[in-house]
Amino acid sequence: MKDIIVIGGGIVGCSVARELSRYNARITVLEKFNDVSCGTTKANSGIVHAGFDAKPDTLKAKFNILGNAMFDDLAKELDFPFVRNGALVLCFDKEDFPRLGELYNRGLDNGVEGLKVLTKEEVFEMEPYVSKEVVGALYAKTSGIVSPYEMAIAYAENAAVNGCEFNFGKRVVSICESDGRWTVECQSGEKYSADMVVNCAGVYADDINNRVCDKKINIVPRKGEYMLYDKSCGYLATRTIFQMPSKMGKGILVSPTTHGNIITGPTANDVDDKDNLYTTYEGLSEVYEKSLKSVPSLNKRFVITQFSGIRAHSVDGDFIIGESDKKGFYNVAGIESPGLTSAPAIAVHVAEDIAGKLNLERKRDFNPVRKGIPHFAIMADSDRAKLIEQNHLYGKVICRCEVVTEGEIVDSINRPVGARDVDGVKRRTRAGMGRCQSGFCLEKVMEILARELGVDFETVVKHEKGNIVIGKAKK
Repeated sequence: MKDIIVIGGGIVGCSVARELSRYNARITVLEKFNDVSCGTTKANSGIVHAGFDAKPDTLKAKFNILGNAMFDDLAKELDFPFVRNGALVLCFDKEDFPRLGELYNRGLDNGVEGLKVLTKEEVFEMEPYVSKEVVGALYAKTSGIVSPYEMAIAYAENAAVNGCEFNFGKRVVSICESDGRWTVECQSGEKYSADMVVNCAGVYADDINNRVCDKKINIVPRKGEYMLYDKSCGYLATRTIFQMPSKMGKGILVSPTTHGNIITGPTANDVDDKDNLYTTYEGLSEVYEKSLKSVPSLNKRFVITQFSGIRAHSVDGDFIIGESDKKGFYNVAGIESPGLTSAPAIAVHVAEDIAGKLNLERKRDFNPVRKGIPHFAIMADSDRAKLIEQNHLYGKVICRCEVVTEGEIVDSINRPVGARDVDGVKRRTRAGMGRCQSGFCLEKVMEILARELGVDFETVVKHEKGNIVIGKAKK
């Protein structure tokens, strides 16, 4: 049986691992943090792009369109939050209408369906709280919103159920090839051997590639800062609201989230430090001021948290996907926006390509379905009663803001690829994501983690690099 190593546990690595787990092979994911979705994926706009912005005949355009079309079925199959809410690109000056037309035509060239140029009146009918300075907009009905970290977790859980092994706290320090086999060594000392290495290392994908390949790639870390508003502001936008894009990206957006908040951002600043996740006064001020241009009613008093993320910008301007100049070393790099949208289609392509190269056979017993954690907050009272009858822990609310129960938290820890720290619980259950930002529930979440993991309370952390191995899940 062939061995495949996937380096990186973000949305790209997890989706590739899941699609590879359709085949008879031993698949190992190496992730430097102690959980999946700890890099770019957790600090993402969560937009499923329609595909009108990507340049035609690029990998970005191709996989954007293919990926977008997969989300309805995937969200049902893997049970993650997704809403096809549509998007608007606002135009504030009649002289910019030609640029709006260019986006419209580019979208048609890319194969985007349902595009329409709206009048000022049509825009206000859809979104009454946008700026009165708007003179028109491009409407894309196929755009959507998704919870990016929950999507990655869903992919990882399904991959684990289908035999994929996730190894955490495994920062890769060396890679070498001998007699057609690759050896990957981690900082923790472990060595892994494989027939194929798949480089899904995000902003560090160039570091990984450049250690072994003659053809070098260059990834520039591009930082984006965000502001997240309380759910009481959710009425201000029902669709994702963009401004005219620039060469640095799609600009400051205002969008609902799948859980009812409003998110604004991101900035786009190239930085030297790939781990620089600090927010800045200047960056957050830019986010706020520019978001007011789209939705003037936004009030920073309702901001409940700020954060930043690093995008993997390839200097070549497009995704880098395919086997490198070294046989058995496969790059999935430079996956910036629309990377989240494209990830499902990229993963299918990569898995099929690798399966062909390694002559892999499809499994007959692959299970494509994953059921997520029951979310008590959105259940009908009758369903809540049934759940509590089955498990009394669902009758004890731990996080008041998001109405998260002890049953959900316990489930998040004991699932395949389960939570190992406070932020891991938060990403899976939303405990601590509400208005008070863990002010009331933090200590209790830590107690539950300590109890379920069998560790001392003092060792429980918010987020930390670990040395945890989660073995293959039993079917």
